[in-house]
Amino acid sequence: MTIAEQAASQNSAVEFATSTRVHVAINVSNVEQALPFYQTLFDQAPAKVRPGYAKFEVSNPPVNFTLNEKSSVVPGGTLSHFGIQVKSTGEVAAAKDRFIQAGLATFEEDNVTCCYAVQDKVWVHDPDNNEWEVFVVLEADAPEHSANRVQSSEESCCAADCCAAPTSTQSLELVKACACSAKK
Repeated sequence: MTIAEQAASQNSAVEFATSTRVHVAINVSNVEQALPFYQTLFDQAPAKVRPGYAKFEVSNPPVNFTLNEKSSVVPGGTLSHFGIQVKSTGEVAAAKDRFIQAGLATFEEDNVTCCYAVQDKVWVHDPDNNEWEVFVVLEADAPEHSANRVQSSEESCCAADCCAAPTSTQSLELVKACACSAKK
């Protein structure tokens, strides 16, 4: 029996029509100024707007698209990370199992407040160091953007910024020190 099968499964607090949907998060210099463009692009209002943050829950194509305000955004370099939103903690655990079996370093966050929601998630990096998360939303509307996350330092692999994971160039020892896991 896999870890995913053993894990108690908790369902998502957010409803969406498909079994999964892509999550794309971009950095913008000013959320308020960016909103009209994305409202026009998606032909809908955002589902959530908070200070320095906005989320669009687009049904066609199914995507959870977020804007994250950053003080220093390089034009053309606004990508934050990618994600796959799933409907249960069991699916997050199954993704973690899959990543570990493939020999990928993972970083897990459970019951963490991120992007004004409480989530369970697992992080990996692709070969070009793009960050990917598989996550479930446990509580859809938290009062804070980011809380109870692992804080970073020069020696730590874990980023203090919301929705950031350790880089693929960091040592396995640092990854393990941050409660990350990888197949040896």
